[in-house]
Amino acid sequence: MNNIYSLSQIIGIVSISAALIFVLAKLVSRRCPSHVMDGCGYAVLITGCDSGFGHQLAQCLDRRGFVVFAGCLSPDGAGSQTLAQRSSSNLKILKLDVTSDEDVQQAKKTVQENLPEKGLWAVVNNAGVSDWAEIEWSTIDDFSNLVDINLFGCIRTSIAFLPLVRASKGRMVFMSSTFSFFYCLNMGAYSVSKRGLEAFADCLRVEMTSFGVKVSIIQPGNFSQATNILKMKTGLDIWEKLNDEQKQIFNRQYIELANEYFGFMCSKGSNDAEPVVNAMLHAVTAAQPRYRYLLGSAMDLFLFWLFPFLPTVLGDAVFSLSSMYNKRKEMIYAKKEKSSVDTEL
Repeated sequence: MNNIYSLSQIIGIVSISAALIFVLAKLVSRRCPSHVMDGCGYAVLITGCDSGFGHQLAQCLDRRGFVVFAGCLSPDGAGSQTLAQRSSSNLKILKLDVTSDEDVQQAKKTVQENLPEKGLWAVVNNAGVSDWAEIEWSTIDDFSNLVDINLFGCIRTSIAFLPLVRASKGRMVFMSSTFSFFYCLNMGAYSVSKRGLEAFADCLRVEMTSFGVKVSIIQPGNFSQATNILKMKTGLDIWEKLNDEQKQIFNRQYIELANEYFGFMCSKGSNDAEPVVNAMLHAVTAAQPRYRYLLGSAMDLFLFWLFPFLPTVLGDAVFSLSSMYNKRKEMIYAKKEKSSVDTEL
């Protein structure tokens, strides 16, 4: 009884503390200065401008007078061409695959040759991809693909352009995700890439403080309908990757259920990119940018503020509240029990 009482006290204290921090953070955020910087004479490099957040941020900064170097994976693609048509002559499309040393070095050369008088003010590491799968369904190549783009791509770009940003005492901005700290089913590889990215950005922030460079991390929640980052697939796509042993454990019925559930959760994502783009804009232009921008609905934000304060045992217990988590356990164990019965017969 005493243990239960003590546990309830801990939960209560943690919940109240997290709620107070959440309310305080919201109050402070409302008092943060608005976008104050005039972009005239400064340049900004943004990766991943073919679509989504980077595409929209490039237009916003172009309208504010910045020279914008818009890095695009497909410079001749529809998204890149639309961006060029809707922008001023100050926006320049660059071919930039962040996994390519050659592309990054060529982009750096182009930026240096076309810098305005005040130099390169900011680098926005926005390029990224997403995928989902349980860890046992994944291969090392699945992990490598996400890490190469989401983590090493940012590191490669940052190291190349840091001297230019340091010279202007500017900004480094990183597009992360709430999955950098909120772990759950099916997002193992993506979480690894984003948690690593935040470790890099945190270390960079400490180092760059001495040079007057500010580093910010953007942490969007579920904005899946506002970007093209999600990789959609069918249950059959997943099933065909599994070996015979995996098919015995993760039966076809569960694979289809998991795929439907993922699609359902994606459909619930916000289709409004404005909060994320505004956060990126604030990180680039505000006098006092934040270290982190946590973005989502009010309910999601409360959960995300609370989650890091929970003991691991309580954090894991959160998932037991999910109907999908419970169905998963029932379906997998049901398959095992059936196999056991068949063996005995």
